[in-house]
Amino acid sequence: MRRSLLPSVSIALLAGLFNLTAQATEPTVIQLSQTGCQFVEPEGQDQHYRPLTADDCQTINSQSGAARLAASQVLRLKAGDYVFRVTNANVPYELGFWLRGSGLGRVTLPSVSGGGLTEGVTKDYAISLKPGEYRYSCPLNPTPDYVLIVEG
Repeated sequence: MRRSLLPSVSIALLAGLFNLTAQATEPTVIQLSQTGCQFVEPEGQDQHYRPLTADDCQTINSQSGAARLAASQVLRLKAGDYVFRVTNANVPYELGFWLRGSGLGRVTLPSVSGGGLTEGVTKDYAISLKPGEYRYSCPLNPTPDYVLIVEG
């Protein structure tokens, strides 16, 4: 009788584990669109800049970046698992994405980055966020350093 109980117990344990896995929380997806020299969502609108190179964005952001950043929406999230889905909406050169802690948090908080965002391409960047203050930007576009606050 022991032989017949062990397989059924093992199957029951596996089934229980499978159900727990199937019920695991999926990461929350945050959609971000990059256009010339900016992320659209935190600024609330496309500024319609049409840079041909990253140097064009350096010039544009030296003139308007600080004011646009001051008026931008701070992204507020709960700690947890996220996928930042970033799209190069219309920039004619390769872009990337960089999310990192701010200040000392740059050393202690998680970070995610990557490139390969050619015009029309969307990529996912997965990260488990801990409470703290972050910045996100594109060093290749370049964009302002937008603020992300993660609460516990």
